[in-house]
Amino acid sequence: MFFRKSFIYLFALIALMSSCVSRKQLTYFQSITPESAEDINKYTHSQPEPTVKVNDALIIMVTALDLEAVLPYNLPSAPYVTQNSASEPTTSSYQYYIVDTEGNINFPVLGKLHVEGLTRAEVINMIQERLKEQVLNPVVTMRFLNANITILGEVRNPGKYSFNGQMTLLEALGAAGDLTQYGKRDNILLIRENGSNLEFARLNLNTDEIFKSPYFYLQQNDVIVVEPNQARSTSNQTISLWLSMIGTVSSAATVVVSVMSAAGAL
Repeated sequence: MFFRKSFIYLFALIALMSSCVSRKQLTYFQSITPESAEDINKYTHSQPEPTVKVNDALIIMVTALDLEAVLPYNLPSAPYVTQNSASEPTTSSYQYYIVDTEGNINFPVLGKLHVEGLTRAEVINMIQERLKEQVLNPVVTMRFLNANITILGEVRNPGKYSFNGQMTLLEALGAAGDLTQYGKRDNILLIRENGSNLEFARLNLNTDEIFKSPYFYLQQNDVIVVEPNQARSTSNQTISLWLSMIGTVSSAATVVVSVMSAAGAL
C-alpha cells in the first residue's frame, strides 16, 4: 500500500511540473513600447477592407423614399416554415447573390455586374451610381453572408466564426476564447485562399510585428491553426510514460503478492 501511494504522489508531482508554462511564453506583444505605437499605426490604419471573391454570398438591398420604385431592384424574399411545427406561421428570408466563377452577379434590371475584387463600399457605390439614372435618391446596403473564418488547435472554443466587414487576428482569437496555456503564441499558422492557390503565413503574437503583417486583418475563409507548445507535448509524453510504468510495476507487484500468498498457503 505504501509503494502504491508513493507512485501516485510521484506521478501527480511529475504531471504538475510538466504542465507548467513560463510567464514569458504566455505574454503577448513583449516588445511593444510607447515609442513603437506611431510606427504600428501607420500599418493598422492603412489596411484595406475585405474584397469580394468568387463563390461569396452577398445580401444586397435597395431602398428609397418611394418603396414601390425600388421593388424591381430587390430579390424577392424566400418563404420558409420553422421546423418546430408545420402549423407555425411562415417567415421570410432574404435572398442572396452568389458571385460566379467570372466574378459577376446577375442584378435585377441592371443585369450582370462585375464585383470580384471590390470592397463592400465600392460595390455599394457602383450600384448606387447605376440606380441614380432610374431611382430618386437610392440607398444600397450590402453584407457578406458567408464571411467565415475557422480556428483550430489550442484555443478554448475552436470552430467556425462569422464576421461582416473587418476582423483582426486578435478579434478572431478573442471570439474563440483566447489561446489555452498550451497554445504556441510565437508560431500561429494562417492559411488563406488566393484564387486557386493557398497562402501560408506564420505569425508571432509575442512581438509587435504582428500589427504590420498583411495577415493581421482576416479575409473570408481564412483558417487559423494554433499549435501546442513544448509543455503540452512534454506533459502528454510524461503522462503516457508514467502510466505505462505504473501499470508495469502494479502488474509486477500483483504477481509477487500472488506468489507470496501461494507460498504462505503451502
